[in-house]
Amino acid sequence: MSRVLPSLILPALLAACAPGTLTGRPDVSSAPAAAAPTPEAVAAATAITRAHAPRPAARATPAQLDTTTAEQRAAAARPAERAETRLGTTIASLGNPSEPGFWIRTPLVTERAMGRIVNPATGKSAQVELIPLTSGGAGSQVSLPAMQLLGVPLTDLPRLEVYRS
Repeated sequence: MSRVLPSLILPALLAACAPGTLTGRPDVSSAPAAAAPTPEAVAAATAITRAHAPRPAARATPAQLDTTTAEQRAAAARPAERAETRLGTTIASLGNPSEPGFWIRTPLVTERAMGRIVNPATGKSAQVELIPLTSGGAGSQVSLPAMQLLGVPLTDLPRLEVYRS
């Protein structure tokens, strides 16, 4: 009996120590690697998320600071075309309104990537560029066009879901 008990307990203890079980987060190192996006996919995503800077004479109104086109807004609002990985939720505020395009600066990423943010209150989403937030803090900053696409008043602090493409 004394030899049987350790042989039953040891596997249970090892399973309990499996990566991700102590933190409650999945172990991404054992997850199958996502296929790297093709150069064409990267170019298409960049065409959606990037825009030219506002004119120097632009007033501080959302209409003048948002330089994205109707086509870009429609493309950014389209549902995901491939699998996405949920990174977590964040409390977001309006980022620098003079920085053009669809983006989020967030501590949920350590390198630039493409992704999507979702407003669970409305179900609206926006394809964005994920940019690491390195200045500390737990919240995120979202671009003016992305906030508008999500239907969030610019002075609100919405809870957003963040996904990596």
